[in-house]
Amino acid sequence: MSEPDFRLLATDELLSAVVGDVVEIRVLENAMMQKIAELERRGAASELGRNVADVLRHAVRWDLPTAQQWVARAGLLTREVTPTGSVLEPELPVTAAAVAEGALSGEHVSAVAKAMKSLPPEAEQPLVEYAREHEPRAVKSFARDLAYRLFQNDPEPGETEPELPVNRLRLHWKGDQLEVRASLDKITGAKLEAMIDPLAKPRSTTPDEGPDPRTRPERDGDAFADLIDLMLRADRLPEHGGEPVTLTVTMNYEDLAATTGVATLDTREQVSAKLVRRLACNAGVIPVVLGGRSEQLDIGRKTRTFPAALRRLLVVRDKGCTFPGCDRPPKHCDAHHIRHWANGGATSIDNATLLCRHHHTLIHQSEWEVTLRDGTPIFIPPAWLDPARTPRTNTAFRDGRQRAA
Repeated sequence: MSEPDFRLLATDELLSAVVGDVVEIRVLENAMMQKIAELERRGAASELGRNVADVLRHAVRWDLPTAQQWVARAGLLTREVTPTGSVLEPELPVTAAAVAEGALSGEHVSAVAKAMKSLPPEAEQPLVEYAREHEPRAVKSFARDLAYRLFQNDPEPGETEPELPVNRLRLHWKGDQLEVRASLDKITGAKLEAMIDPLAKPRSTTPDEGPDPRTRPERDGDAFADLIDLMLRADRLPEHGGEPVTLTVTMNYEDLAATTGVATLDTREQVSAKLVRRLACNAGVIPVVLGGRSEQLDIGRKTRTFPAALRRLLVVRDKGCTFPGCDRPPKHCDAHHIRHWANGGATSIDNATLLCRHHHTLIHQSEWEVTLRDGTPIFIPPAWLDPARTPRTNTAFRDGRQRAA
């Protein structure tokens, strides 16, 4: 009998076929685990190798951890026969029955088994019922909630008071990067995770940049940097030295204008001129510009670097990051000098636009150009991206009438 042409199936029929195949695969896996358990009972390892996992490793070319996992699952789901001939139920009987039906995967079995190490036997039934409807990761969360409900009325240990968790943070400069290591209590850790998570979502896919290429750790790192920028714009930061928290950047004007050389932070660390040009857009940074003899030419005060009133106007006008295709909201954006501050650009509504951290860096480090036309930021791509350099706008927060001519 020839195989059916899946291209002729309706979408719901195709999905139903996939579900049916998965059930059949799980039933077959259960039969395979019964055979693995029988190999274990027979002491097959004494004939074929050091242990059954090692035998399977060579026989079916599994990695050793994979083979060990199959042997462990088989031991949990199969009946045991005693030397007298008595048949003992599996260690996880409810789970074994669900696996035999094809309702649970091997990953479900591992999740249930791990949870049952700290739960009473009667907890297996509700745990498996939940596993039938949810993915393995959700089973782990349900098990924690189930344990809390089962044990919340247990008496507290009266011998000694548990030690309160201590929050620790270690900052260490390693070359041009600051290594941050933290150990936080559950409440503080949950708060940080809640703040990081929305900031770490992938950037929108755009025709020019495609999907977000960053790994999750990279997105989390950028989200942490965004969180720092958000805190710098907050109005309730503690004072340091009698004034709100600021960062002072010092460098020679000639180097800054030419985008060469390095600047010195008030932490004594050095940064490149390109980075300084971007920092000069940000609130919370005091630029100190020195002339040829290191005399002080200008000190930009924090209140002159996009004050709150000006930022509010930008929020009303731009409504978020203005780079084409980006949908980051205003709270994730910096105010950017269209004509760079280092080139004499004014801090004004007519020389500013909102850019998210990623696109702010891109503008300062690439050949993209920005102009304002009737209050609309216009972006001109590099020639390598678009030889015609066709002007573009971000329509994510604007109506269709505002487009680049």
